[in-house]
Amino acid sequence: MPMLEQALGAELLDCARGAIGAALGATSARFAGSHPALDEPGACFVTLTRDGALRGCIGSLQPHRALGDDVRANAVAAALRDPRFAPLSGREFDAVLIEVSVLGPSEPLAADSEAQALRLLRPFEDGVILAWSERRATFLPQVWDLLPQPRDFLRELRRKAGLAADFWSPELRLSRYRVAKWREAGPVGGTPGEGR
Repeated sequence: MPMLEQALGAELLDCARGAIGAALGATSARFAGSHPALDEPGACFVTLTRDGALRGCIGSLQPHRALGDDVRANAVAAALRDPRFAPLSGREFDAVLIEVSVLGPSEPLAADSEAQALRLLRPFEDGVILAWSERRATFLPQVWDLLPQPRDFLRELRRKAGLAADFWSPELRLSRYRVAKWREAGPVGGTPGEGR
């Protein structure tokens, strides 16, 4: 995926923070970015962290709306509707850090076995989508920082999909993608964390 420019990253982060602030009633201003990529179809994940710990992460795997709309919708969903967390409170708003990851196109991994899949994975580069039957899960490339071994990465991804850690089936499908990501600078006392 070609490197997207820093100006776009700054606008994406402002867009996400503005959408969350408006949803919480912390700000009435609506972000109106000027970068042309905001109007193009795009898929992103918005990750929220607080004190280095995950606080919410929601995203889209395929483009189905304008990138600016996707960022706004996923930012609000990460703040208020991630089922792993209580909705973000207004008191927490200034303490969270926002990271926006724009996904490149996904490509299927032609893996007939777990051993072959492990050889094909590119640690610290690939985001991975796992699909089997009705189950589906993804890890962003940032998760490699927490799970640097391909075997552990794949095991935890299967668990996230609700499968046994050692599950394998000929019908299991893996795809990979890359991201361009931008993260806010940390507030006083806060440190950036990795979303998943």
